[in-house]
Amino acid sequence: MITINPIGVAYNERHEIEDDYWGEVVTKIILDRALPEEALSEIESFSHLEIIYYFHLVDKSKIVTGARYPRNDKTLPKVGIFAQRGKNRPNQLGLTTVELIKREGKELTVGGLDCINETPILDIKPVMKEFFPKESIVQPKWTNDIMKNYWS
Repeated sequence: MITINPIGVAYNERHEIEDDYWGEVVTKIILDRALPEEALSEIESFSHLEIIYYFHLVDKSKIVTGARYPRNDKTLPKVGIFAQRGKNRPNQLGLTTVELIKREGKELTVGGLDCINETPILDIKPVMKEFFPKESIVQPKWTNDIMKNYWS
């Protein structure tokens, strides 16, 4: 069994689970009081961070372990839960690359974090270009369709 304790909490103006319009969302991540401020030392030298978080409001009865239509849209192909980024995942984990706007003590202000207010933050990692794929990224056309308003 695995036990994971949140390292912080995200605070923003989004209180409802929505699929689109995350581009203007600014979020404050406040590090848990049990962690020292030095855990964030020099993080401001990076422009972007990867945030791992927990979809804490997902209804457990709606967890998908097989395949489903992305966004429950039957005009899209039915694909496995691990071939999409939906929130109703077996472990309810989210991962987003965000822009680091500023750091003040144990508080990070980030842009583009697609989680709702009071989401538990599980981990923070700096983005390093050496971890990006060297090859071209390939994805099916339906992903472009569902993402057209995601960051608007």
